[in-house]
Amino acid sequence: MIADDERHCRVLMKAVMNSMRCEVVGEAGNGPETLELYRKLKPHLLLLDINMPMTAGDEVLKQIVQEFPNAFVIMLSSVVDMESVEKCLSLGAANYIRKDTPLEEIKQIIKDTWQVFARSRARVANN
Repeated sequence: MIADDERHCRVLMKAVMNSMRCEVVGEAGNGPETLELYRKLKPHLLLLDINMPMTAGDEVLKQIVQEFPNAFVIMLSSVVDMESVEKCLSLGAANYIRKDTPLEEIKQIIKDTWQVFARSRARVANN
């Protein structure tokens, strides 16, 4: 699932995910829409913009992680605001991607983050 208030960013990230043979099950353009769609779809991955209208990305992340402790969320950021990024990581985001990152690097970040997340989830399930 992709949540970003900028349509062109959603289109770009959808193309990235499709090129990785991942299905994008939903798209949202603001915070409340993201929460509603996430609750309905329960996607394996949420790419979530930090700067979202109505409800900021960090607040959306906080609510999703409270309701779905095993949520896999990667934050998207158009600015290098390390304070916001660090806050999101402390709230439970698995990683973050700057929107100006080259596409091949974005794919690698998503793959690497997924592998780490999947391993940690498997360890928890086996204990």
